[in-house]
Amino acid sequence: MKISGNTLRIGIAAAIIVGTIGWLAFSGYGANKSYYVTIAELGGLGDKAYHSQLRVEGFVQPGSIEQSGTHVSFVLNEFESHSPKAPSGRVLKVIYKGSEPPPDTFKDDSQALAQGSYGRDGVFHATVLQAKCASKYAPAQPGSAPAGSAAPKPATAQGGTPAVPPANQTASN
Repeated sequence: MKISGNTLRIGIAAAIIVGTIGWLAFSGYGANKSYYVTIAELGGLGDKAYHSQLRVEGFVQPGSIEQSGTHVSFVLNEFESHSPKAPSGRVLKVIYKGSEPPPDTFKDDSQALAQGSYGRDGVFHATVLQAKCASKYAPAQPGSAPAGSAAPKPATAQGGTPAVPPANQTASN
C-alpha cells in the first residue's frame, strides 16, 4: 500500500499541530501551578518557598493597610483580630504590586488570599489579591439586631393600610 504525497503532508501537519498543543498545555500547566499554604506552613517549606508560586491566606491585620495607587502593603495574620488567638498568631508582611487596585472588600479584618512568591527578605510579593468581607460572616455582637433585620414596622390594618384613623376622625369615634 503506497501513501500519497498529499496524505503524508497532512499527517505531518497534524502531528506538528497536536505536538504543539501538547507542549503548550504541559508548559502552561507548570507555569500556572501554585501551592496553597497557610502562614504557619510557609516557614516550614524551607528553600522550596523561595522558588515556588504560592497562595497564602489570612486575615488583614487592622491598621496595617498602606495603599499607593494600585500598590498595597499590609500584614496578614493567621487569626482574626477579635479572636483570642490573634496576639499569638503568625504574621506575614505582604506587598501587592498588581495592575488592578485591591477589591472593595479588602479592609481591616477581611479574609484575604494573596498569590505570588515569598522573598528571602521575609516579605510575600503578591501579584494577585482576593478578599472576602469578614463582617458579613462575623458573629453578631451581644445586644445588636440580627443581620438583615430592620426597625419594627408600624402596625397595619387588615388591608395593609396603616392603622391610623383618618384626619377628620378621632380615636374615640
